[in-house]
Amino acid sequence: MISKSYKYFLALIFFNIFLFPLKSEEKIDIWKNKKLNEQTSEENIESLKENKNKISINENKSFEEKIKIEDGLIDKTQEVKVFGIYDPSEYDFDLNMWSATKAEDVRASIKRLKKIKLSKTSNEIFENILLSFSYPPLGMKEEEFTSLKLNWIIENQRLDLLENFLNQNEEFKGKSKAVQHLVDSNISQAEIKEGCEKIRFIDSKIKDAYLEKFKIYCLIFDNKQSQAQLLLDLLREQKQSDNFFDDKINYLLGISDKTSQKVNDTNLLNFYLSSITTKDFKYTPNNRTKKEIWKYLNSANLIVLDDINDKKKLQELEQVANKGQIEPEIIFNIYKQIPFNLNTLLNAKNIYKTLDKSDSRALIYQKFLLAEEYSSKVEYLFLLEEIFKKDNLQNVYSEFLINSLKEIGTENIPVDYKESVEAKIKNTQEIKFGKVKYNDKILHQSKVIKFYVENENFKKSQKEIDKTFKKISKNRKYFYSAKDLALTNSLIKDGFKIPSFFNYEELSKKYEVPKNLLSLIEKKENAFLALKIVEIIGEDEPYQLDPETIFFITSLLNDMSLYKIRNKVLVSALPNRI
Repeated sequence: MISKSYKYFLALIFFNIFLFPLKSEEKIDIWKNKKLNEQTSEENIESLKENKNKISINENKSFEEKIKIEDGLIDKTQEVKVFGIYDPSEYDFDLNMWSATKAEDVRASIKRLKKIKLSKTSNEIFENILLSFSYPPLGMKEEEFTSLKLNWIIENQRLDLLENFLNQNEEFKGKSKAVQHLVDSNISQAEIKEGCEKIRFIDSKIKDAYLEKFKIYCLIFDNKQSQAQLLLDLLREQKQSDNFFDDKINYLLGISDKTSQKVNDTNLLNFYLSSITTKDFKYTPNNRTKKEIWKYLNSANLIVLDDINDKKKLQELEQVANKGQIEPEIIFNIYKQIPFNLNTLLNAKNIYKTLDKSDSRALIYQKFLLAEEYSSKVEYLFLLEEIFKKDNLQNVYSEFLINSLKEIGTENIPVDYKESVEAKIKNTQEIKFGKVKYNDKILHQSKVIKFYVENENFKKSQKEIDKTFKKISKNRKYFYSAKDLALTNSLIKDGFKIPSFFNYEELSKKYEVPKNLLSLIEKKENAFLALKIVEIIGEDEPYQLDPETIFFITSLLNDMSLYKIRNKVLVSALPNRI
C-alpha cells in the first residue's frame, strides 16, 4: 500500500512539472491573437456589460473561452460556447450568421457540396463560412456543429486547419479524436518526430488511453525513459494499459530482452510498435486493412509483392491505389517487373486484349517505356488510359498520364491528340490570374475596376468613373452588359456617384434574380445565402460563369452587405487578363 501511494505521489509531482508549461503557454485570442488578462476587474466587467450587442470574453484559469451574448438572438442568461478558426467579420459575418437558418438546410447543403470538387475560390469562401466562430443553426446542438466542422477538416486532410482549430479552441467534445487524427496522420507518414510534437495538444483534460500510450512512446523516442516508466505505471494503475502495450514498452525500455513477434493491427499505434519490434517484419495487407495502416506501409516502404505472378494480390493493390491509400508509383514499379517475351512486346497492341487485366496494363506500360517516337508514346498513353478506365482504375493512372504528357510537351503532341491533350493539361493546372489588360471602351474592363483589382483610392476611382461614363455615353451603340451592371451596382453600394443619365433600375429589370435566393435576404440568412452561392459557383471560377449568373450573384451579395465575397467574385469575373 505504501509503495502504491508513493507511486501516486511521484506521479502527481511529475504531472505538475510536465504539464505546467502547457498551462503557462500564451493563449491565442479568438480574433486578435492578443492575450486577455487572466483576471478582469469588476470595473471592466461592468463597462463591457453596458455595451449591448457586444461580446464579453472572459478567460478563467484554464483558459476556457466563454462567450456570452448580452443582447440579440441568443438568450442573454444562457452561456454559449462557440468554436472555429476565423473571425466572422473577415467575410462580413457575425456570431449570429447561422442563427436564422434551420439545421436541416445546412446539413443538406453541406452534403451536396461534399459531392462537388470545389474550385479554389469556392473552397476558400466555403472554408471561411464553415470555420468561422459562430452560434449553431436553429435546431443544431453545439456538439453537432463542432463535429460538422471537424469532420470536414479531417475528410479533406487539412492538417494545417486541424492544428489551427486545436490552437484556438481550448476544450470541446471530440478533441481526443482530433488529436488522435493529427497523431495518426504523422505516424502514417512515418514522421514520428513530428507526431510526437503534437502531444502538446494532449493536456490533463483529455482522458484517452490511446493518446496516453503514444505520449509514453514519445518519451522513449526522446530518450526520457524514467518519465516514460512513471507514466506507464500510472496508466497501469488506472487499468488503461494492456498486455500488448506493456510487452512492447518493456522491450523498448530494456526491461525485457524479448517481445512477441505477433503483428497487432487493431490500430495504427499497435501496428507501428509491431513493425519496429518485430524481426524481419512482414505483413500482408488486404482490402479490409485500415487506410492509415496502408499509408504507413507505403510511407515506410513496407509494401512488397513477393510473387510477381500473384495476380489476385496485384489486383488488390491496384484497388487500394485507386482509393488513394498507396502511391500509384508502387503499381507501376510492379508492372515493370512482370516478364514478357520479345514476341509479346513486339505485338503488344494485338496481344494485350488476350491477357489478364493486370498483365494487359503492364504490357502496354512497358511498351510505352520502350517507345522512342513521341507519336508512339502518346498513342500508348491513351491506350493505357482506356484500359485503366475499363476497370474503373482512373485514379491510379490520371496523374501519371498528365505528368507524362507534360514531359513530352504540347509542341511534340501529334495533331490528332493535340486538342485532347491541351484540355487535359489545362484542367489540372492551378489557376493563376494574369496581368490585367484595361479596355476603356468596355465599362467592366475599364480602369474603373482598379478600385477592386488594385485597391485604388476612392477619390481617384470617382474621377475614373466620371471619365469612363462620359466616354461611353458618346457611343450611342454601346450596350450595357450584365457584367457592366454587376460592376455599377457594386460601385453604388460602395458610395460612388453614378451619372444621372445611367438608369440602373431600368437596365437591371431584364435580369431576374432567383426568388428562392431573394427570400434568404428577407429572412436574414446571410451565411446560408453565401453557402448557396458556393453551390452555384461550384467547380468553376467566377470568371467561367455566364454574365447573367455573375450579375445575380453580385446583386445578392450586395443586398446582404457581403462585400468581401462580392469583391472576390468581381476580381475574378470582370477583368480581361493576359
